[in-house]
This record gives sequence, C-alpha cells and structure tokens, in this order.
Amino acid sequence: MPKTIPVALVTNAEGSHLDQYLAALSAIEEAESVALLDPSGAQEERTRKALGKKLQAVYKEPADLYAKFRPALALVTLEARLTPPAIDLALNADCHVLAEKPACIRAEDFAPLVKKAQEKNRHLMLALANRLHAPVQEARRIVRKGDLGRLYGIELHLVADQTRLKNEAYRRSWQCIKARAGGGHLAWLGIHWLDLAQYITGLEVQAVAAFTGVVGSQPIDVEDTAVASLKFSERCFGTITSAYFLDRGYHSSLQLWGEHGWLKMHATEGAPLQWYTTRDKDPKPREFTYPQGARSYTPFVRACVRASAGQQEPPITGPECLSVLKTIYAIYRSASNDRVEKVG
Repeated sequence: MPKTIPVALVTNAEGSHLDQYLAALSAIEEAESVALLDPSGAQEERTRKALGKKLQAVYKEPADLYAKFRPALALVTLEARLTPPAIDLALNADCHVLAEKPACIRAEDFAPLVKKAQEKNRHLMLALANRLHAPVQEARRIVRKGDLGRLYGIELHLVADQTRLKNEAYRRSWQCIKARAGGGHLAWLGIHWLDLAQYITGLEVQAVAAFTGVVGSQPIDVEDTAVASLKFSERCFGTITSAYFLDRGYHSSLQLWGEHGWLKMHATEGAPLQWYTTRDKDPKPREFTYPQGARSYTPFVRACVRASAGQQEPPITGPECLSVLKTIYAIYRSASNDRVEKVG
C-alpha cells in the first residue's frame, strides 16, 4: 500500500482550477485526508460534494489548520498577490507546498520562499502540470538523449481565446488586474510553455527583449499579448508569442532545431509529436502518438503528493519555479523599459 499523507487545500472565493484540484484529491489514494482552509466560506459546500468523507475538517484561520490538522502538504490556490504569505505560513508549519501559478506578482517575492523551503528540506512546487503530459516526457527523453545534438533555436507559442476577455465577470476577476495577478496571458498561460522549454532542453533563459500590450481593445490592465526574443544558455536563441487571439480553443507550438535534427510539439491540439534526427541510420521524420484526453491535473498533483510522502522526486523544484518566474518578470521589465533585460 502506498504511504498516505494529510493534505490542506488553501483557497478562497476566487481560487482557480478548484474543480481540477478537487477531482485530483478525490482520486489520489496517497492523499488520505483533506482539510479545507477557506476564510471566505465560499468553497465548503463545493469541497464537501467533491471529497465526501475524505474532507476531515474545515477551517477559517491558518493557525487552527496547522496546529490541529498538521498537513504534510498544503495545496494553495489563491490569487497571485495573496499566495506568497500563504506559502510562507505553510513552510513555517513544515509543510511541503504545491501552489497555483504564478504565485507572486514579483519574482522577488518568491525567491525567499524558495530559500526557506530549501533550508527546511521542503518541496515548493508550482502547478505547471504540462510537464507530465506524455509528449512532453517523450520530447525531453529525445533531447536529453542527444538525438538533436546541441540546440540552435527554440520557437514557442501558446495562443488562447479572447472570448473570455469579452466576459465582464472575467474582466473583473483577479486574472485581469495587474496588481493582483502580476500580469496577463504570459503569467497565466505562457508560463507553461516557457517552463516546458527549459524542462525539455535543460537550458535556461539568460536575457530577453520583449513587447507586451492589449491588441484586442478590451478594457483590461494586463496584457493580452506578449512577444519576446529569448537568449538561452549554451548559445541557443528563441522566441515566444503568448496571447489571446482566438474565438475559442488553443493553438500551441514548441519547436526545436539542433545540429542533428528538429522536433515539433503541438500538445494542446493532441497532434503527434514529430522529430527528425540525422543520427538515425535511415533519417526520416518520426512520430510519437499518445492517448487523447490524457491531459489533467491529477497526475501532477499525485506526483506532488507522492513527493511530499517521500515516495518519489518532485515533478518540479523550487529553483526551477523561480527560474521561469524570473524570466516572466524580466519580459515585463523589458517591455516596460524598451531594452534587453537579463534574467536573474
């Protein structure tokens, strides 16, 4: 039988992706029990319905939660502005932490939390769940094996629907208010593809030159579009387009070019992973197919729970989280200052 741990769900009336997190906690055997911390009281009924008897307690005060329930892992889903203090309280209670991204409105607010987590030997993980998607794992295997050789270039884009920005309720949410969210599409969605680029390749973004703005004329004070040139380590260069352009759905792409071949991934569309390497005896494009509908938060949350129980390595580390956050906020600085910005 797997080792099980108690998990705290830390949220409020505006917690994001709560349905996905509740479904994950309900399904994960390693999460033996759950306590809800919700000062607003808005999520109790929803949580009870999703978790049933697995929900052991409901609290409105953090001190009561950590003193009485003593969770091993705190799953924090709050607006970015409120997340660093919540993470700090969890770490002070010796909890591992899984937090909804971006988890801060400045990378400088996240950096001391990474240091504290390391000092306490606790995992600090952002919910960048695409890491465990099958084509991502295969792309990482191909690149790390050396099939593409040294990488020359990386092209990223993640384009989502603008329909949500035409919804007044969404425009009033924290995701559309810079002081609460830290940024718009890039901090909320583009962060996934920036993280995947670094996770798959092992490279880090070192400098950026960027533009951000609202091209769709909606009354929001976060960007609906961010574009950037990226200087990676090991003499690799790249670009990213992170934007709300579509009427519905997603367009996504992660493309790599190297000294021995190339790789193309369109993960949100469910297209096969494609790659080509001159290291094959008979070089020709190859494909990796995988089950459709396999993307969900559950595998990632399960990995975080298991890591917190000491059963496996974490799916993402605190320094890896900080690296992608530093890149995002360097892109915002570059766009604001009209100059190249170093990451770090």
